[in-house]
Order: sequence, then C-alpha cells, then structure tokens
Amino acid sequence: MAQKDPCQKYACEIQKCLQANNYLESKCEAVLQEMRRCCARFPKGRSISCSGFELQEKEREKQVSSSHGFQAPKP
Repeated sequence: MAQKDPCQKYACEIQKCLQANNYLESKCEAVLQEMRRCCARFPKGRSISCSGFELQEKEREKQVSSSHGFQAPKP
C-alpha cells in the first residue's frame, strides 16, 4: 500500500485559499509558508505535492529576482 503524501493537505489548503482570494498569492502567504515548512521536513521524493511546489517556487524566485534587476544564482 502506498504511503500517504505528508504535505498533500497543505497543497489542498493552498488551492482553497487561492480560489477564495481570486488567485492572489499575497493573500495566501501563511498557507504557502506552511507548505514550505512541510516540504523542508521531508526528503526529496517523499511528497509528490512538494515536487511540483518546489518547481513553482524556483520559477517564482527567478521572476522576482529578474523583476528587481538581480540575476538568479545558477544551480
């Protein structure tokens, strides 16, 4: 039997919050922070929800840094 995704509930909370707030991420920062904390607690690959979330976070960081005139560090 497959193990339950430990961070799935946070992913669902993010979706609910975004829908309730017309997809304004700034209104859901607390829920996003909870997801970040959850993903940080588990090794890569343990949470399917985190794999997608981490990709989105990296892309968001690139957009924020480029909008402020900074170059994002290369991995």
